[in-house]
Amino acid sequence: MQNLEQLELQFQAKIDAEIKIEPKDWMPEAYRKTLIRQISQHAHSEIVGMLPEGNWITRAPSLRRKAVLLAKVQDEGGHGLYLYSAAETLGIDRDTLINDLHSGKAKYSSIFNYPSLIWADMGAIGWLVDGAAIMNQVMLCRTSYGPYARAMVRICKEESFHQRQGYEIMLTLAQGSPEQKRMAQDALNRWWWPSLMMFGPPDSESTNSESSIKWKIKRMSNDELRQRFVDATVPQAELIGLKVPDKDLKWNEERGHYDFGALDWDEFWAVVKGNGPCNKERLEQRVKAYEDGAWVREAALAHAEKKKERAEKVGAVA
Repeated sequence: MQNLEQLELQFQAKIDAEIKIEPKDWMPEAYRKTLIRQISQHAHSEIVGMLPEGNWITRAPSLRRKAVLLAKVQDEGGHGLYLYSAAETLGIDRDTLINDLHSGKAKYSSIFNYPSLIWADMGAIGWLVDGAAIMNQVMLCRTSYGPYARAMVRICKEESFHQRQGYEIMLTLAQGSPEQKRMAQDALNRWWWPSLMMFGPPDSESTNSESSIKWKIKRMSNDELRQRFVDATVPQAELIGLKVPDKDLKWNEERGHYDFGALDWDEFWAVVKGNGPCNKERLEQRVKAYEDGAWVREAALAHAEKKKERAEKVGAVA
């Protein structure tokens, strides 16, 4: 029987050879726990992320905007289900994941604890928040855990649509009346810094990055992804006549990247710890929705049980 050290060496050799780890493969317990934490946090973020946008479905300025936003929110719900399913392959049940979210034990992306105050926020969320998500999620299509990587392929295709619709909203507002352009700029001002915080704490304070990169769960560090996002997004803002709210922002010819200002990490940690503008409201809404939907889950289980019984009876007769 192989000892633990040999198993770990063989596991790392598979990772280094770009061979996907599948649910029935041996894996270190720390790898499994890291994946459960990351995938469940990702799933929770998709589900909670429906709330700031769902708030605007009935107030969208046109039927077209309403239909597009409704489709986007529906996509986010689907992404959450893909990811919960991927997490379940690691031996944890969905009820535990949901309970951890509702109790506050599990985290979700800090960005969703900010309020969506005006219609332009729908544009900023699509352009910046989904844009930041894509920057991270494209890398996850190559993550070492097979079920997670396969789920991310479809999710990324849909997220690219979400980003385009958000940017199109911002473009339309920026080309509209002076008041509409001010709305777009206001949304950019409020969502820019929280979007940069989406990539997580700086590498020097990230406790999980080193092992996640070693196991190729992640392919790039938090700071590397944040820099890529800034480099890609600043020209997009300039193209539509909007100004990124950072007095320290400038192109660094020597580095080949934009230099940008320091983030308010005190604010980031306050939101992560539950003290953001909407933390309490978001969890209350999620718990209420879950409780209100109990009868649907019960009915679905009862139907599945009846269907199984009928199939067994048919099989017994045959």
